[in-house]
Parts: sequence; structure tokens; C-alpha cells
Amino acid sequence: MPRLLSALPFWISLVLLPLAAIGAVHGGWTVVLLPLYGWIGITLLDAFVGHNTANPDTQTPDRDLFWYRLITLMWFPMEAAAIYGCIWWVTHHDTLAIWERIVLFFGLGVISGSIGITYAHELLHQKNRLERWLGDLLLALVLYSHFRTEHLLVHHRYVGTPRDAVTARYNEGFHRFFPRVLREGPASAWRAERQMLARANRATWHRSNPFWRYGLLQAVALLAAWLVGGWAGLGLFLWQAFVAIWQLELVNYVEHYGLTREHLGEGRYEPVGPHHSWNADHAASNWMLINLQRHSDHHCRPDRRFPLLQTYGAEKAPQLPLGFPAMTALAMIPPLWRRRMNPRVRAWRRAFYPGINDWSDYNRGRLPMPRGAS
Repeated sequence: MPRLLSALPFWISLVLLPLAAIGAVHGGWTVVLLPLYGWIGITLLDAFVGHNTANPDTQTPDRDLFWYRLITLMWFPMEAAAIYGCIWWVTHHDTLAIWERIVLFFGLGVISGSIGITYAHELLHQKNRLERWLGDLLLALVLYSHFRTEHLLVHHRYVGTPRDAVTARYNEGFHRFFPRVLREGPASAWRAERQMLARANRATWHRSNPFWRYGLLQAVALLAAWLVGGWAGLGLFLWQAFVAIWQLELVNYVEHYGLTREHLGEGRYEPVGPHHSWNADHAASNWMLINLQRHSDHHCRPDRRFPLLQTYGAEKAPQLPLGFPAMTALAMIPPLWRRRMNPRVRAWRRAFYPGINDWSDYNRGRLPMPRGAS
């Protein structure tokens, strides 16, 4: 019982599911409940609950984390039911206007992006085959399956270097960052898998290439949307998937904005440390995002389960002024974002890299590719 009670705050994402049902059935102002809860509600709860700087025992065995892990294990069928259930309802009941459908499925994209992909991210980092499959299924629901390869083989290895597309450059606004990542990400993931296959003396189109699985799962997800709701249902599914991808990349933008690893010469970069990711210890948004905001520790210990992630003080990792929901909203307005974050990046540079005087190549991504990167 104590373990269940301590895990329950991480289940606040469940509130989103009845909000989706209310919006689908009643329409009107209720279709905005999902984004209101996800951004404004959680941000206000952050202000009320405050910060959590406690660090759990990292040696806690998996058997003691069951109630924490359960929410990630059960999320795929619930998210799939929410998406396809709403598609069926709105295409078989002529109760929602076009604008209500657009707003409702925008909210569903917030669910599948901020919660679904966050849970997929947790699952894909585990060694358990079931968890990895559930992660793949969640990514298929938003047509972003290559994220598995890009995140595990590229982002964690090359974060803070020119090889990592999702390390946002200093002064790069989100509206420039987003199309760049959409353009570079799939190709980057493909190169990484091709390189892995070549090292194993396998052809690019070998059956072990996960892009076969990615394509099949995404095709099934699209077919299911068409079967449930026809062409209108397929369009709504594509819309929620796009919103989910936009939501994910907003988070990626926030997590590493302006933070680069020092180039040591000849394509060599310093090891990844806690100071290469923005940290946030706001309690409520960490409940919603299963400690994703303890991102500094995640990059140091990628296989550490979310209940055991550590938080750091300002002397070890740069700190965000607000939780991810508020920061992603701010990122949509580049002048306000730069006003709030650029001074923090400059302070980070003075604190951790006082010996670097010229940051122009870092700012423009003109440094050499890391050794071994393709």
C-alpha cells in the first residue's frame, strides 16, 4: 500500500482520458479541456505544489517499482481506445462541428505526444522485450516510429554535437528548429541503422532492419483509422499524429536548447555530463511526464527507470525557470523565449566553460562531426 500511494501521483495522466470522452460527446467549450489541463492546469499545479528535490535510492529493485511501471505498461491500450474511440464517435454521430473536431483531436495529439511518446521513451530504454514492443506500438500511433532509432542510436550518443539534430542551437527559434528536425531526423535514423547493419555484414534491406517493423506498425495504425472512420477518420488520425510530433519536438527543443559539448579537436567531444541537459524539479509536471524533466540524470544513466531518476542543483546542471508545459508554450513565441532563456545559456557558458571565448561555431553548428558519425 505505501508503494501504491507513492506511485499514484504519477498516474495523473489518467485524468486526460475522461476529458477526451467529455469533449467527444458534448463538444462546445469542453473540447478545450485537454489542452487546458495539459498546459495551464499542470502549470498552476506546479505553482501550488512546488518543487521536489528529493532523490530516491537508485538501488531500488524493479519488484519495488511495480506500481510506478504499471501506468506505462497499461497506457497503450488506453491511448489507442481514446484515439480510435473518438474517431468512431465523431464520424458516426453528427454532433461536433468541424472546428470542434479539429480542437478535440488537437487535444488528443497533446495526449499522444506529451504522454504517449514520453511513456514510449521510458519503455524503449528498457531491456524487457514487452516494454520495447509497447514503446513501438505507442510510436506507431503517432507515425513517428523512427524516433526509437534516432533517440537510442543518435541522440544519446551525440547529444550536444552537430550530429544530433534535436540539440537546438543557441538563438535558433522553434519555428526554424521544427522543420529542420522533421527533415533531418528520419534520414539520420536511417543512416544509423544502415551503419549498424553494415557492421554486422548485413544488407541494408535485411529483415533485421527495424524500419520494416516501423512501416508495418504505422500502416496498421493508418488502416485502423480508415476502417473505424473512413477518410474523415484517417484525416483526424493524421492531424492528432502531427500535433503529437509537434509536441514531442517542442519538448526536445526545450531539453537541450543552447547546450553543447566542448569540442576537444579532431572530431573529439567531451563526455556527456549532467550540465548538457536542462533540469527541472517542479513536482506536478514531473508527475505528469514521469520525471522526464530530470533529464540531466537521464542522459547520464539512460537505463535508469523514471522513479529512480535524480535531480541536480544549479551547481551541476542548468535549471529551467518553469516546468515543461509552460516552457513549451513559451518556446512557441521566440522573442519571449530568447528573452527568458538566452541569459541562462550565457550564464551556463560562463559557469561551465570559462575558457571558451568564441562560441560562433557552436552557435551555427559548424564544428566537425564527431568521430565515427555518419
